[in-house]
Order: sequence, then C-alpha cells, then structure tokens
Amino acid sequence: MIELSINIKGREKNYPIHINNVDLENLKQSILEEIHYKNYIVIISQKVHKLYSKILDFPKDKIYVLKDGEKEKNYQNYGKILDFALKKKLKREDAIIAIGGGVVGDLAGFVASTYMRGINFIQVPTTLLAATDSSVGGKVAINTKFGKNLIGSFYQPKAVFINVNFLKTLDEKQFKSGLGEVIKYGFIEKSCNFDNDAHLINFLTEHQEKILSRDVLILKELIKMCVELKKSVVEHDEKESGLRKILNYGHTYGHALEKLTNYKTYTHGECVIEGIFFALKLAQNLNLIDKEYKFLCEDLIKKYNYQPLLKFEKEKIIDAMLNDKKATENHVKFILPTKYATVEEYDFTPEELNEMIYS
Repeated sequence: MIELSINIKGREKNYPIHINNVDLENLKQSILEEIHYKNYIVIISQKVHKLYSKILDFPKDKIYVLKDGEKEKNYQNYGKILDFALKKKLKREDAIIAIGGGVVGDLAGFVASTYMRGINFIQVPTTLLAATDSSVGGKVAINTKFGKNLIGSFYQPKAVFINVNFLKTLDEKQFKSGLGEVIKYGFIEKSCNFDNDAHLINFLTEHQEKILSRDVLILKELIKMCVELKKSVVEHDEKESGLRKILNYGHTYGHALEKLTNYKTYTHGECVIEGIFFALKLAQNLNLIDKEYKFLCEDLIKKYNYQPLLKFEKEKIIDAMLNDKKATENHVKFILPTKYATVEEYDFTPEELNEMIYS
C-alpha cells in the first residue's frame, strides 16, 4: 500500500491519498471508517455500478447511479443529486462518496462543495485518468453549452481511495484516455516543484509494454509518480493563481476540440494528446524548443499508439479557445514546452494564432 497526503499551505484540514490493490471487498469498510460511520450517499457511474455493486455492497437506498459520459456533468444532474442528498437528510458532518471516473468525481464534488456550503467528500476514482489527475487537487465543476468546467469551484476531498484493481475492467478507450494525462505529466515534470526527479519520461519509455498490458505493480508506481507531481503543484498553488496553470499543458487546444465535437467523438485524454502535438509545433515555430526535443516527445506519444485527430477551420478553433475559462478578452493562454520536461505560460492574440495555426 502507498500512503500519500496533501498538505496545502494555510489549510487546517489536509487529506490522505491511499494507493493500493487490496481486495475491493474491503473498500466500503475503509471508507466508512474515514467518515466515522456518519450518514452518506454514494454517487456511482452506471458502468461501475453494474460491475461492482455486489462487491462494494453499499445499501441500495444510499446509491445514486449516474449515466456514463461527459454530457452527464450538467445542471440537471447537479440538481437531482442535491435533491437526493436532501431527501436522505444529509447534514454538514455527513459525506458524499464519488465512485467512478472524472465525470462522477467532478459532479459529486461540486454538489459537495455547495450542499450546506460544504459537506465531506470522498473520491474513489475507477479510471486511470481520475486516479492520476482529477481525483486529486480539488477541482470540481459542471459543463454548460458554452464550454467545459465553466461552472465550478475548488473543494478538496476528505480522502482519496485509489484501488488499481478497478483498472482491470476499464475499456481500452478510457485506459488510453488516462494515459494521455499521464504522458502530460512526463512533459511537465521539471516544472512541478517536486523535490525529487521522478524521471517519468524514462519510466514511460522503459515500461511501455507492462503499462499497456496493465501490470498492477507498474500501474501502482505510475499512479504514485503522477499523484506526487500533482500533489507538489497543488500544495504550492491550490487555486491556480500561478504554478498550477502548468497542469493545463495540452488542454487549451484539447478543450476546444472536445467542445467542437460535442464531447462525443474523442475522449479527454485523446484531445489532450492532440493539444500537446499542437503545443509542440507552436513551440518549435517560436524557437522555444529544438526539433530534437519535439521528436523525442512525439516519439513517446507514438509508442502509445496515438494518432493525429480531425482538424477544424482556424476560425472555429480560435473561437472555441477564446471561450476557454483561462482566456482573457483578447488573449488565449497556452502552456508551451521550453526545454526537457519544462513548460511555461504564454499569451497570444487571436490574430497571432491565426497566423501560426497549422503553419
């Protein structure tokens, strides 16, 4: 078992992150001990519920099953879960438990952040993407027709339980989506203010076959490395006032692509990888990196079988990026590589992007 903890400056309450591959039958008991056997509800993804409801053994009357898909992270489900919590008479000392991928964690977390102005929140990520990224750090949100995660808050969980056994039944498309975020961490590692060198790019290169075959011990180590990098960033900058912006590497273009395809055609991780391809080309055109480093990054991405995605007209891409929550009125913000595993933030006007996109 790997035990980590988030210790955010200026916060009285910090929280544990448990990474293990113990029997899933023990998970319920561990969670109930964490919340001191208070009242609770469980928000669980439909797919996970079908696969694991008997093993997890939570009472049926405490379970709210959420359909799968990014489109479910919306106003309507936010309201329904609030009503469910009220019907179950949750008090401020009680808990909301999220079991699923990033959609479940983001939505349930946003409910937890607003229900009675804040209720205990437990994250149980069941996808690689959620385990390595979205379950840690406290970003919670819902989507709107105007864009992704535009309505949200920063709300840290009480604890995170990461069990690698959930990844055994994860479909290949979602597993690859998670790997998109994992690869991102390799490319930003040296900017994360982590005390030790994780050498994540080397790890991803050396253990490619075991990672793709989902070797449990290798995945545990991979998740630990990513969580340690995320933990370092969040501890230095909880609410994205500075350092935390580097986590958006690949996301400005990636979020635009998700929006233009109505969150249906590609997974989040696929779009992040496409955003990284875009950022690498932009950085080389600006002479921020040399062609050797660009080749090294692209070669690693290709080792994990990612292919370039559909391209859109310049005007559509730029308009979608201007609606990103990180954009200002006249500038789009990009995280770009500057040297090995190092990134920085840059601003561009729509006119500047129009000249550089696809050039």
